[in-house]
Amino acid sequence: MSIARQRPARAGSCAARPAHPRPLRYERHRPEQTTLYRLVQQHAAHFIAHTAASTGAELPRFIKDEFDAFLECGILAHGFLRLRCGDCGHDKLLAFSCKRRGFCPSCGARRMSQTAAHLVDPNCAGAFTPA
Repeated sequence: MSIARQRPARAGSCAARPAHPRPLRYERHRPEQTTLYRLVQQHAAHFIAHTAASTGAELPRFIKDEFDAFLECGILAHGFLRLRCGDCGHDKLLAFSCKRRGFCPSCGARRMSQTAAHLVDPNCAGAFTPA
């Protein structure tokens, strides 16, 4: 007769967390299903060519790079991290983001919320007081 031993749960692990009445779920953002993504994907090349033809000058490289980065942002085929819980073995895929501010609404919103959080941080409460 064998007795199965259970490994004790580490602090912060899945098994150590108390059961939540409504389990929290991470839902992967699917940028390829948004209207903006589809519009950029279908029309960016035409826009770039039309602009170059009508103005007689190429668009700056950073604008083309912004479109390209937006089309790769959050797409698993362009790179991801596999996150695995050491206790339960559950996997999550986390797609790389473009981290751009100009055009990508997802990365722009993240940057905006991080900046707002920094501004209301109690550690810098007196930094913005008029002298």
